[in-house]
Amino acid sequence: MKAILLSLLTGFIVGAIFKILKLPIPAPNALAGIAGIFGIFLGAFAIEQLLKLFTK
Repeated sequence: MKAILLSLLTGFIVGAIFKILKLPIPAPNALAGIAGIFGIFLGAFAIEQLLKLFTK
């Protein structure tokens, strides 16, 4: 839970700094970005499970 809160806080601070400096936010469209991150997580999780299955 601590890692999630620290990640959220870091993202908030970075987003605020970019807005203050009037720079474009370094992230894709909100839904596309979330889907991409979720896809990366699912891919890594699937490979981890397959590796565990075949290395026993």
